[in-house]
Amino acid sequence: MAREFGASDDLRAARFIDTDLTGAQFREATLNDARFVGVVAHDMEVDGLISNLRVNGVEVMQFVEAELDRRHPERLLLRSTDVAGLRKAWEALADRWSATTDRIAALSVAEQNRRVDGEWSAVETLRHLVFVTDAWFRRSVLGIEKPYHSIGLAPGFVRGQQEMGLDPEARPTLEEVRTIRATQAAEVVAYLSEVQDDELERPGVRTGEPGWPLDPSDETILGCLQILLDEEWAHHQFCTRDLAQLG
Repeated sequence: MAREFGASDDLRAARFIDTDLTGAQFREATLNDARFVGVVAHDMEVDGLISNLRVNGVEVMQFVEAELDRRHPERLLLRSTDVAGLRKAWEALADRWSATTDRIAALSVAEQNRRVDGEWSAVETLRHLVFVTDAWFRRSVLGIEKPYHSIGLAPGFVRGQQEMGLDPEARPTLEEVRTIRATQAAEVVAYLSEVQDDELERPGVRTGEPGWPLDPSDETILGCLQILLDEEWAHHQFCTRDLAQLG
């Protein structure tokens, strides 16, 4: 049985010398300043938040980002800095998610909740986006003190989830999640129909309630909205990738 290392294992600055790591998986791992020297890596796949990645001395992320923009032109909208562009980005994402959620609804309940390669299921992905919208929009932009829906699914590194009102035992149906997502989307649309460009540079709203993000004022309103858009786009990519394996 493969050995597994978790958050309680301190592997910082560990050295792997002449070690066979074939088939190893690194999930939700921090690899800042990691170095791979003289390695053999065939069929290696890397997916995550990556910057300043040099392969054989060449910084490759600029090429990766350019290729992603070519394949997915809507990504350009995600970097919008004005309200008009943000509206277009949200509309494009909403259209994609509408079609994809219909596709999920056509699956059996078992498949809707099935994980592919250890990733979140389709329903779990939508639950995570409920949390993301609560955190980065309802808390950080609207300033709602208790913004969280109990069915929201936060990543493991978010502390104090029960105190935030999240229910780790929740098992909502797709329709329950879909209803909440529709309500949240209406709030985003209403906000983007009224906010002005100059308001986007204000800091995120800091409330007295603990939650995630820890301090929304570390980001501007624009930054909070861009994080929301990035999450919606990225998880749509993950979801459609996994749906392809479900049939």
